[in-house]
Amino acid sequence: MAPGALLLLGATVVLQSASLREAVTVSAPVYPWIVFGAGLLLGWRFNRRQLVVTLAVLFAANRALAAFPPDASATGRTVFACIALLLPLDLALLAWLTERSIVSWSGRLVLGVILAEPLAVALVLRPELADLARAIDYVFVAAAVPWLRIPQPALLASVVALGLVGLRFFVRRTVIQSNFVWTVLAAFLALNSGGAGVVSTVYLTTGGLVLVVSLIETSHRMAFSDELTGLPSRRALTDALLRLPEVYAIAMVDIDHFKKLNDDYGHAVGDQVLRLTGTTLMRTEGGGRPFRYGGEEFAVLFPGKSAEEALPYLENLREAIEASSFVVRGRDRPTRRPDKPIRSAGGKKSLEVTVSIGVAEPGDLGADPEEVIRTADQALYRAKRSGRNRVCS
Repeated sequence: MAPGALLLLGATVVLQSASLREAVTVSAPVYPWIVFGAGLLLGWRFNRRQLVVTLAVLFAANRALAAFPPDASATGRTVFACIALLLPLDLALLAWLTERSIVSWSGRLVLGVILAEPLAVALVLRPELADLARAIDYVFVAAAVPWLRIPQPALLASVVALGLVGLRFFVRRTVIQSNFVWTVLAAFLALNSGGAGVVSTVYLTTGGLVLVVSLIETSHRMAFSDELTGLPSRRALTDALLRLPEVYAIAMVDIDHFKKLNDDYGHAVGDQVLRLTGTTLMRTEGGGRPFRYGGEEFAVLFPGKSAEEALPYLENLREAIEASSFVVRGRDRPTRRPDKPIRSAGGKKSLEVTVSIGVAEPGDLGADPEEVIRTADQALYRAKRSGRNRVCS
């Protein structure tokens, strides 16, 4: 959650500083066009419908508040009250959608409601619906709070929206969901500033920028992180090989009899074994950096260490994987948890997981790391031919 928090904190610091705020005032008119324009293009390029719709909603709110300043007329005040009520709820609804559900009937319903909101605001502005306009700006509690400028119904909507996006993040802890929390907070700060002027523009646009950053961060994670094991991916390994010091060692780790394991127990069990191995590799000592190389094979880099210096840490790693327990459930285990425990007729079987490891270092200074990987692979094959579950250099 750090990037979104830092962006929102940075916007607050800039707006509180007299000298910085003066500089921001000059660039504020183009700030939304740059951020929302770039965000919409990125969202469209990466096929992120949820992000595209959210950015469009934020940009539309910013333009509407600029076109109808709340302090300029009664119409502006009514438009502001409507936006302050609807915007946080829209953000909360969009946070609960996914890329798949946004094209389902529920997603289309949410999009239909959002598209109908400008018409609803236009209807509220009609004289015959003046009572409804007053209800949107109704004061529930007469006690005055000097710093609170948002209408009380809108304040209630913001609290509800913040609770909903917080719950969504608790249910699904992703980068985008965490940044929805900061976007709702940014929208509240923008609306509580009065809804017009530099402060509102900066906060609303920063809320959009938080989501754009989350898209970039998510795309980076997808490219450089292995989704199954949580380890850095082969692309991350390629990048790390470019920054190795002169002295280093590379170890190749392969799960023994993995193909037979997949054939006997299925790919679901195979995936669990890969996760178990990946989790153990994350605890590699001696400065070892693990990567998912491909299939059942992993790589571990030891920057600044020779192959001989890396051997004790690799031996500890091999022993840790061998000592880890993995229980295969019975095939008749129900897919849903029953009300009462049911004993599996097939019983449980403890599965032994072992790995073979080969390690190598550059023979000459300036040697190609890819050549070192091939040498480590040859050592790995020697470990397998020698009976598996061992380390060879």
